[in-house]
Amino acid sequence: MGKVLNWIDALLGWNVRRSGAVSTGQGAAVVWWRIRRSAGNRLSIGQNSIIQANIRFEDRGGEIKIGDRTYVGKSNLVCYRSIVIGDDVIMSWGITITDHDSHSLDWAHRRNDVLDWGKGSKDWSHVAHAPVAIGDKAWIGFNVSILKGVTIGEGAVVGACSVVTRDVPPHSVVVGNPARVVRKLESSS
Repeated sequence: MGKVLNWIDALLGWNVRRSGAVSTGQGAAVVWWRIRRSAGNRLSIGQNSIIQANIRFEDRGGEIKIGDRTYVGKSNLVCYRSIVIGDDVIMSWGITITDHDSHSLDWAHRRNDVLDWGKGSKDWSHVAHAPVAIGDKAWIGFNVSILKGVTIGEGAVVGACSVVTRDVPPHSVVVGNPARVVRKLESSS
Protein backbone atom coordinates (compact mmCIF):
# COMPACT_ATOMS: atom_id res chain seq x y z
CA MET A 1 0.00 0.00 0.00
CA GLY A 2 2.86 2.38 0.84
CA LYS A 3 4.39 1.95 -2.60
CA VAL A 4 1.06 2.73 -4.25
CA LEU A 5 0.67 5.92 -2.19
CA ASN A 6 4.23 6.98 -3.05
CA TRP A 7 3.51 6.42 -6.74
CA ILE A 8 0.27 8.45 -6.57
CA ASP A 9 2.07 11.27 -4.73
CA ALA A 10 4.84 11.28 -7.34
CA LEU A 11 2.27 11.39 -10.14
CA LEU A 12 0.26 14.23 -8.58
CA GLY A 13 3.43 16.19 -7.77
CA TRP A 14 5.15 15.72 -11.14
CA ASN A 15 4.65 19.35 -12.15
CA VAL A 16 6.32 20.60 -8.96
CA ARG A 17 9.30 18.29 -9.44
CA ARG A 18 9.59 19.29 -13.10
CA SER A 19 9.52 23.03 -12.32
CA GLY A 20 13.08 23.05 -10.91
CA ALA A 21 11.88 25.30 -8.08
CA VAL A 22 12.35 22.62 -5.40
CA SER A 23 15.63 21.16 -4.20
CA THR A 24 15.80 18.36 -1.65
CA GLY A 25 18.70 16.98 0.33
CA GLN A 26 19.57 13.33 0.51
CA GLY A 27 17.05 11.28 2.47
CA ALA A 28 14.38 14.01 2.50
CA ALA A 29 10.75 12.86 2.32
CA VAL A 30 8.22 15.27 0.84
CA VAL A 31 4.49 15.02 0.12
CA TRP A 32 4.84 16.53 -3.35
CA TRP A 33 1.19 17.09 -4.17
CA ARG A 34 0.85 19.49 -1.20
CA ILE A 35 3.20 22.06 -2.82
CA ARG A 36 1.33 24.79 -4.72
CA ARG A 37 2.44 27.54 -7.10
CA SER A 38 6.15 26.71 -6.98
CA ALA A 39 7.03 28.16 -10.42
CA GLY A 40 9.07 31.34 -10.03
CA ASN A 41 9.84 30.57 -6.38
CA ARG A 42 12.43 28.57 -4.43
CA LEU A 43 11.84 25.78 -1.94
CA SER A 44 14.88 24.06 -0.45
CA ILE A 45 14.56 21.13 1.93
CA GLY A 46 17.56 19.82 3.83
CA GLN A 47 18.86 16.30 4.28
CA ASN A 48 16.75 13.73 6.12
CA SER A 49 13.84 16.14 6.64
CA ILE A 50 10.22 14.99 6.54
CA ILE A 51 7.78 17.53 5.10
CA GLN A 52 4.05 16.78 5.13
CA ALA A 53 2.86 20.40 5.05
CA ASN A 54 0.72 22.22 2.54
CA ILE A 55 3.15 24.73 1.03
CA ARG A 56 1.73 27.64 -0.96
CA PHE A 57 3.57 30.48 -2.63
CA GLU A 58 1.40 33.56 -3.06
CA ASP A 59 3.37 35.20 -5.88
CA ARG A 60 6.62 34.80 -7.78
CA GLY A 61 9.83 35.61 -5.89
CA GLY A 62 9.09 33.73 -2.66
CA GLU A 63 11.60 31.51 -0.88
CA ILE A 64 11.17 28.83 1.76
CA LYS A 65 14.24 27.19 3.27
CA ILE A 66 13.90 24.15 5.53
CA GLY A 67 17.00 22.79 7.24
CA ASP A 68 18.36 19.30 7.85
CA ARG A 69 16.61 16.71 10.05
CA THR A 70 13.50 18.87 10.34
CA TYR A 71 9.96 17.52 10.63
CA VAL A 72 6.93 19.56 9.52
CA GLY A 73 3.62 17.77 10.07
CA LYS A 74 0.36 18.40 8.23
CA SER A 75 0.51 22.16 8.57
CA ASN A 76 0.33 25.23 6.29
CA LEU A 77 3.26 27.35 5.11
CA VAL A 78 1.96 30.37 3.18
CA CYS A 79 4.80 32.40 1.66
CA TYR A 80 4.84 35.70 -0.16
CA ARG A 81 8.60 36.40 0.23
CA SER A 82 10.49 34.50 2.96
CA ILE A 83 10.08 31.68 5.48
CA VAL A 84 13.20 30.05 6.94
CA ILE A 85 13.08 26.99 9.21
CA GLY A 86 16.35 25.80 10.75
CA ASP A 87 17.94 22.41 11.40
CA ASP A 88 16.54 19.85 13.85
CA VAL A 89 13.18 21.62 14.17
CA ILE A 90 10.05 19.67 15.11
CA MET A 91 6.73 21.15 13.99
CA SER A 92 3.48 19.38 14.80
CA TRP A 93 0.22 19.34 12.79
CA GLY A 94 -2.22 22.19 12.27
CA ILE A 95 0.41 24.94 12.34
CA THR A 96 -0.01 27.99 10.11
CA ILE A 97 2.96 30.16 9.20
CA THR A 98 2.46 33.23 7.03
CA ASP A 99 4.88 36.02 6.16
CA HIS A 100 2.17 38.53 5.20
CA ASP A 101 -1.20 39.97 6.26
CA SER A 102 -3.02 38.46 3.23
CA HIS A 103 -4.97 41.70 2.69
CA SER A 104 -4.55 45.42 3.20
CA LEU A 105 -6.02 46.78 6.42
CA ASP A 106 -7.55 49.57 4.33
CA TRP A 107 -10.79 48.41 2.68
CA ALA A 108 -10.21 50.67 -0.33
CA HIS A 109 -7.08 48.63 -1.12
CA ARG A 110 -8.69 45.20 -0.59
CA ARG A 111 -12.11 45.80 -2.16
CA ASN A 112 -11.12 44.08 -5.42
CA ASP A 113 -9.28 41.12 -3.88
CA VAL A 114 -12.02 38.59 -4.67
CA LEU A 115 -12.44 39.86 -8.23
CA ASP A 116 -8.66 39.78 -8.74
CA TRP A 117 -8.48 36.18 -7.43
CA GLY A 118 -11.10 35.20 -9.98
CA LYS A 119 -8.71 36.53 -12.64
CA GLY A 120 -5.75 34.72 -11.10
CA SER A 121 -4.00 37.84 -9.81
CA LYS A 122 -3.56 39.94 -6.66
CA ASP A 123 -2.24 43.43 -5.96
CA TRP A 124 0.33 43.03 -3.17
CA SER A 125 1.44 46.69 -3.13
CA HIS A 126 -0.59 47.56 0.00
CA VAL A 127 -0.21 44.28 1.89
CA ALA A 128 2.24 44.26 4.82
CA HIS A 129 4.80 41.45 4.78
CA ALA A 130 7.96 40.51 6.70
CA PRO A 131 10.16 37.39 6.85
CA VAL A 132 9.56 34.58 9.33
CA ALA A 133 12.52 32.66 10.79
CA ILE A 134 12.49 29.63 13.07
CA GLY A 135 15.83 28.83 14.70
CA ASP A 136 17.56 25.47 14.98
CA LYS A 137 16.26 22.95 17.53
CA ALA A 138 12.90 24.70 18.03
CA TRP A 139 9.73 22.74 18.81
CA ILE A 140 6.39 24.11 17.64
CA GLY A 141 3.26 22.49 19.13
CA PHE A 142 0.03 21.69 17.29
CA ASN A 143 -2.37 24.38 15.99
CA VAL A 144 0.12 27.23 16.48
CA SER A 145 -0.15 30.37 14.32
CA ILE A 146 3.09 32.21 13.51
CA LEU A 147 2.56 35.62 11.94
CA LYS A 148 4.67 37.85 9.72
CA GLY A 149 7.96 39.27 10.96
CA VAL A 150 8.43 36.75 13.79
CA THR A 151 11.78 35.17 14.66
CA ILE A 152 11.68 32.14 16.94
CA GLY A 153 15.03 31.65 18.65
CA GLU A 154 17.18 28.53 18.79
CA GLY A 155 15.85 25.82 21.08
CA ALA A 156 12.60 27.66 21.80
CA VAL A 157 9.35 25.79 22.47
CA VAL A 158 5.96 27.15 21.39
CA GLY A 159 3.04 25.59 23.24
CA ALA A 160 0.02 24.15 21.46
CA CYS A 161 -2.62 26.55 20.11
CA SER A 162 -0.45 29.64 20.68
CA VAL A 163 -0.54 32.71 18.42
CA VAL A 164 2.99 34.07 17.94
CA THR A 165 2.95 37.77 17.05
CA ARG A 166 6.37 38.79 18.41
CA ASP A 167 9.89 37.36 18.49
CA VAL A 168 10.53 34.42 20.80
CA PRO A 169 13.87 34.48 22.67
CA PRO A 170 16.20 31.49 22.30
CA HIS A 171 15.74 28.65 24.82
CA SER A 172 12.40 29.86 26.12
CA VAL A 173 8.88 28.44 26.33
CA VAL A 174 5.98 30.57 25.10
CA VAL A 175 2.24 29.89 25.29
CA GLY A 176 -1.04 31.70 24.77
CA ASN A 177 -2.72 34.27 22.55
CA PRO A 178 -0.67 36.31 22.15
CA ALA A 179 2.23 34.00 23.04
CA ARG A 180 4.19 35.07 26.11
CA VAL A 181 7.33 33.69 27.75
CA VAL A 182 6.47 31.43 30.68
CA ARG A 183 9.83 29.74 31.22
CA LYS A 184 13.52 29.88 30.29
CA LEU A 185 15.26 26.67 29.33
CA GLU A 186 18.85 25.62 29.90
CA SER A 187 20.83 25.65 26.68
CA SER A 188 21.89 22.16 25.58
CA SER A 189 24.03 20.94 22.72
